[in-house]
Amino acid sequence: MTDDALRRPSAPPTVIDGVGENTPEATRISQAVGNQGRGAYADVYGTQANDFPVGRVALCVTGLNRGRELVKAAAKADPGADPSLVDLYVSRYTRRQLSRAVDMVFGPKTAFPLYTASPTVDASGIRVTTNAAGAGSASFRHALEKAAGSIPVVVVQGEPLVAGVG
Repeated sequence: MTDDALRRPSAPPTVIDGVGENTPEATRISQAVGNQGRGAYADVYGTQANDFPVGRVALCVTGLNRGRELVKAAAKADPGADPSLVDLYVSRYTRRQLSRAVDMVFGPKTAFPLYTASPTVDASGIRVTTNAAGAGSASFRHALEKAAGSIPVVVVQGEPLVAGVG
């Protein structure tokens, strides 16, 4: 599964008031999987996508055997959730590893501003936003990868976050 593919899932199967919604069956098993992935199975859980394809859950894990255990644990935790809807894919990193890498890139002083940092959609690395000069700098990207413990970093031009007023 690629980062780009996860950004362009198929059309939502359910429409409520003209707005696409996830299928209830995929949502249910996805929630159970996410609970286990952020808990007892954080050592293998990378990421997941609902209705990719429609009615299924794409689950990225760093090990298929442990990933199957995660799905079984999710089904046990929610007996009404259908584990047969989950498709396993191998990811390079766990969500926990990527979260630590995000924290690490904000640690050292950098040559360019860092606006945001987050795991990539497919758990293959982290994505940071910076100004145009930073986005064009290979040495900046290499410095961020070094800070992230050699986890790949995608650097893109973005805008500083502005706090909302309300």
